Amino acid sequence: QVQLVESGGGLVQAGGSLRLSCAASGSIFGIRTMGWYRQAPGKQREPVATVTSGGTTNYADSVKGRFTIFRDNAKNTVYLQMNDLKPEDTAVYSCTGNRIVWGQGTQVTVSS
Repeated sequence: QVQLVESGGGLVQAGGSLRLSCAASGSIFGIRTMGWYRQAPGKQREPVATVTSGGTTNYADSVKGRFTIFRDNAKNTVYLQMNDLKPEDTAVYSCTGNRIVWGQGTQVTVSS
């Protein structure tokens, strides 16, 4: 089974940018939907962005126009480019394949 490892989280000021990476231990070519979810303290996990094997993307309304998800099947990696970050984006961000396989998560903290 493919394992997912996230990286790229950290502390950034409001208005700043971060790029998260999700590296798979095997091929993601056959995984139909790769996605990023996030969970803030005291809140339920919520979807942030997904991308299908065909390249179709979907975004939460709260991140549209600021975040971009893209997958590189050759590198078995999925990325989440986050621009114009806001304090409300603070959360643990997790990568998933078909919502079956999950990474351990990476912390993103946005200071005001």
